[in-house]
Amino acid sequence: MRLTLLKWILPLFLMLAPSQYVIAQSDASSDPLSSIVSSDSDNNDDGKKKKKNKDEKDEVETPFFTFNLDRFNATFFTRLLIDLLSIVILIRFIYFPVYKRRDHIFTFYMFNLTIFIITYLLNTKTGFSTGAAFGLFAVFSLLRYRTEDISARDMTYLFAVIALGLMTSVNKGNVLEIILINAVILSAAFLLDGNVLMKTEFVKSVQYENIELIKPERHTELIADLESRTGLKIHKISVGKIDFLRDTAMIKIYYYESKNQEA
Repeated sequence: MRLTLLKWILPLFLMLAPSQYVIAQSDASSDPLSSIVSSDSDNNDDGKKKKKNKDEKDEVETPFFTFNLDRFNATFFTRLLIDLLSIVILIRFIYFPVYKRRDHIFTFYMFNLTIFIITYLLNTKTGFSTGAAFGLFAVFSLLRYRTEDISARDMTYLFAVIALGLMTSVNKGNVLEIILINAVILSAAFLLDGNVLMKTEFVKSVQYENIELIKPERHTELIADLESRTGLKIHKISVGKIDFLRDTAMIKIYYYESKNQEA
């Protein structure tokens, strides 16, 4: 009877827990590479931890009372020189000769310089990433221009100013690559908005009181009357809001600035 029970119990016992132990032991003995791979992975993990600890030590905050200027080296001043030359060419020799506006020049220069310095510092080992810099500059733009009536062209120049500062400060390329990228942007701005490929079109909004001339059949008379009043060579108009209670209408006039008007 006892022999019969052992005959049935022993195979069941071997099929359960002992079988897993035997199989694992046999696999380990039959595959010696697995132990080597596991040891290599442990060594890699230890290496990564050591490297992480080393990086954390490198990112320790620099003492405040020190005269060490490692960040402001020759690379910084070279990038700054390229950025300043690019922004001078864009604003002084492309934007200003066309629009003759001085109200945004200070904003363009200060935006570019501030963004360049902040981005350069954020790109070093200070605990911030370039993504944080983009978010910071977006907040600056919204705070300054969310209620400002700025034209699409001025907004485009503002974006170009921000882009030049960002690319010059964080670009990982060499000096020639940075100069080439900036030159491409400046060349595109000059060709498209410098009266080279096409004339620059200007727009003004006027409140017009002679509402009888806004009829489509009197379109020619309306343009002639606006030209005599404004002294501009108008080639297109667009009638906007019409107020019949006050007999006025908002009209956008489109014109090209001539040399006589520039003088």
